[in-house]
Amino acid sequence: GGGVGLMTSVLCVAIAIATFVLRRRFSPSQPTSTSVARPAVPDIEDLKPLKSLIPQTVREMKEQGVVPYTKQEREALLAELVDTPGLPKFSSKLSEAGSDLKRTSTVVFQANIGLYCNQACTHCHVDSSPLRKEMMSKEVTDKCLDVIRNSPSIRVVDLTGGAPELNREFRHWVTSCREMGLQVIDRCNLTVLLEPNQDGLVSFLASHQVKIIASLPCYLEDNVDSQRGSSVFTRSIRALKMLNAAGYGCGEGLELDLVYNPTGVHLPPGQAGLEAAYKKQLKTEYGIVFDALHCITNMPINRFHEFLKAEDKLEEYMEILVNAFNPQTCAGLMCRDYVSVKWDGDVFDCDFNQQVELPPKVSGGKNLSVFDIECTDDLLRVPIATSQHCYGCTAGAGSA
Repeated sequence: GGGVGLMTSVLCVAIAIATFVLRRRFSPSQPTSTSVARPAVPDIEDLKPLKSLIPQTVREMKEQGVVPYTKQEREALLAELVDTPGLPKFSSKLSEAGSDLKRTSTVVFQANIGLYCNQACTHCHVDSSPLRKEMMSKEVTDKCLDVIRNSPSIRVVDLTGGAPELNREFRHWVTSCREMGLQVIDRCNLTVLLEPNQDGLVSFLASHQVKIIASLPCYLEDNVDSQRGSSVFTRSIRALKMLNAAGYGCGEGLELDLVYNPTGVHLPPGQAGLEAAYKKQLKTEYGIVFDALHCITNMPINRFHEFLKAEDKLEEYMEILVNAFNPQTCAGLMCRDYVSVKWDGDVFDCDFNQQVELPPKVSGGKNLSVFDIECTDDLLRVPIATSQHCYGCTAGAGSA
């Protein structure tokens, strides 16, 4: 127990140091739960409404010179990664492992329904912020829902963003998918639950039994705020208490998972030990409970790619990923049974491919759209697109 706590504290300190360097580098001058007792309802002073986080986020973005990537810049960063010398191609590594990475029937339909967000995290591979206005329309939403209805293999609909809850179609997505008997996952940043225009959001999520997977990269306030913005930790804790009070994470059927991802040049630690440390710290300090912790390997794309390059660590990190390649992870890679749909309706193999503009390869070179298919089985013969960043999903225990 003490060793895990010490290891986790060291990791959190490393996160803070790496994030501080990242912010300085990109300144304006350089373009299954067991039943547990439900925590008490928060104190009345904790229930006072908060102002929106958005003005503060925009102000911090201006101070730090945060500018969204263009499509051409994302493509250029991927090309640079492919040209990293001395590394075997991911496709070759797959062949050596005896995996052809063939697509199977889709089980999870993931929709990025908009890049608009009340936060602008330094580690965000989606590059979301309040300045991003790209949002999925009702037309695209309804076409996606039609495809889902025509695809009996789909069991889960995974809603992500940005902050997906800030899209006007979010509740339409949830109610429609629950009416189909599907599990719905909300990739929640937590602070969105406290936005002034989101009254009743927690009760809506609970009444529709939406599973919440929420980002909390550390359990120390300074480290979270340095990575995600001022006051984000305090708001996140408050949001978690609200979710617990509604029954989330308490063994009552409302699932609440948290997500950890490192910022430094290393792989995530063992999931079981880190989850135990999170549960102990959050329960002891804040009375918060949750179901499971997901450990996500940082993909060497977009902002993290540029951080690695600025630190002259890109080749080192890629060598870490390549040397940790685990062939046993190949059978469970998400791209085999996921479909990831962009806000404009374009189809991708996974969210990471979506963010580096790497669509699946089809004849004629055009991007596939949901308007090109009637059901997800129409994609079964479409090859999965891979590149060097895919090593992030096959390193160590894989990206959970």
